[in-house]
Amino acid sequence: MSLDIIFGLIGGLGLFLFGIAKMSEGLQNAAGDKLKRILELFTSRPIVAILTGALATMLIQSSSSTTVMVVGFVNAGLMNLSQAVGTIMGAAIGTTITAQIVAFDISDFALPILGIGAIMNFLSRRKEIQSIGLATLGFGMLFFGIKIMSQSISPLKEYEPFINMLVNFGRNPILGVIAGTLFTVIIQSSSATTSLVIALALQGLVDVPSGIALAFGANIGTCITALLASIGTNVAAKRAAVSHVVFKIVGVIVFIILLKPFIWVVTHSGTTVARQIANAHTIFNVGNTLLFYPFIKQYVRFIEWLVPGEEHGPGVRPQYLDRNILHTPAALIAATREALRMCEISMQMLWESFHAFMKADPKLVDSVMLKEETLNLLEKEIIVYLTEASGNPWTLKQHKKITNLLHSVHDVERVGDLSTNIAELAQERIQHNISFSEMAVEELNTMYSKVESVYARAIEVLRTESVEDAQSLILEDDEIDNLEKLYRETHIKRLNEGKCHPEAGVLFLDVISTLERIADHANNLAEAVTGASMATEEVVQ
Repeated sequence: MSLDIIFGLIGGLGLFLFGIAKMSEGLQNAAGDKLKRILELFTSRPIVAILTGALATMLIQSSSSTTVMVVGFVNAGLMNLSQAVGTIMGAAIGTTITAQIVAFDISDFALPILGIGAIMNFLSRRKEIQSIGLATLGFGMLFFGIKIMSQSISPLKEYEPFINMLVNFGRNPILGVIAGTLFTVIIQSSSATTSLVIALALQGLVDVPSGIALAFGANIGTCITALLASIGTNVAAKRAAVSHVVFKIVGVIVFIILLKPFIWVVTHSGTTVARQIANAHTIFNVGNTLLFYPFIKQYVRFIEWLVPGEEHGPGVRPQYLDRNILHTPAALIAATREALRMCEISMQMLWESFHAFMKADPKLVDSVMLKEETLNLLEKEIIVYLTEASGNPWTLKQHKKITNLLHSVHDVERVGDLSTNIAELAQERIQHNISFSEMAVEELNTMYSKVESVYARAIEVLRTESVEDAQSLILEDDEIDNLEKLYRETHIKRLNEGKCHPEAGVLFLDVISTLERIADHANNLAEAVTGASMATEEVVQ
């Protein structure tokens, strides 16, 4: 194989990928945030999610971009797994439009399209026209890349090793699937793989069976982008990425089993091999979606079983903030319930962070970090919800309760932050393999037990709004302050006597100080309840 063929193929492929990227960028810029809002809002039912995913992918010409957005939305709690599965299925259908366009073989018009796109992009001052121009420029670049690839591989017609390899793909579809998968994983674009296959077909180098096998592989290989995007995300987002992989692999297995009738359908769907391969790509993705659609609920449960774990982290959405009741008195009840849910998560974080520190358990550290992002999201959502509801004709008592609830939500979020600080101290202990004396361990456990009890009672006070219990809790604040001072003094004494390692001493003091600050926020929750009570008395008077 000559260097001219290799350089032409690499250069043409590079132009194609760059063209796809610029076309996607231009179309996304033209759509602005509307596309993201569409994905967020119009995915409530599976059929709507499929149609939305297909439309979005047709608009931006990149299933990878759509699936990455979906994984991000699931991670941010804007989509559940059922919505994500439907949207990903739709994206698989939408991406086939690229192969259909390429099969028209309009590469002779690539240069005029490039020129029109350049004029729109560089000469217009309007951002919308510039974005459309960039998309047009990318569109022309895509076809110019296809033209270069097609011309460069033309000599391969006489290169028998290459011809034999493609023939083997037709005889043994598994080899073709593997080749298509690996190539797509490397370049991270199924559109590029299928377009290259179509370019080979235009030169008479690929028959229908070989082209179908390579296209099947491209469909599996494209999942790598979503998998990479799910690294470092929560369980829900990982499930969305895995659902993409399983969806494609199962589909390929089913269609390979039905390969002979599938080839017969494909060969009768167009007059050229290039068109037949493009149609095969479309029929596969539409057929695969129809195969899964009746069983979406069961499929979602299967993915939840396949990727076990609690959906803590940014993927946990508000459960009670119903916008339909935003302008009714029930909005305050909904916000309170969501705040109490925050309290439960923060309580879990406190337990996990302390035991992560005492047991040097990195898994508990990871769990705390995910929950911390959840609290940040919930605090933001509750504040926005109550702010929008503040225009309601509330009574003075209700206004005071809203104010106190906003303060309480902030205190709960701060408890989450402080628990995260303890988890970070646990990481430091694990990293440096730091140990503590028996006395230090006993004091830490005593301090934690006291703070945990106080915080649990503070949450209960917030739930019951018992003023008597709140006042009793406030009186205990000094007790924890004194305990922190006592343990600080005794530990410094141990340090001076050489009974404790300096690194352990620093961690010990940081933990008891952080626990004392958590108790302060528990005290703030109790004061919020007594403050609401005082407001009630003022109204009565």
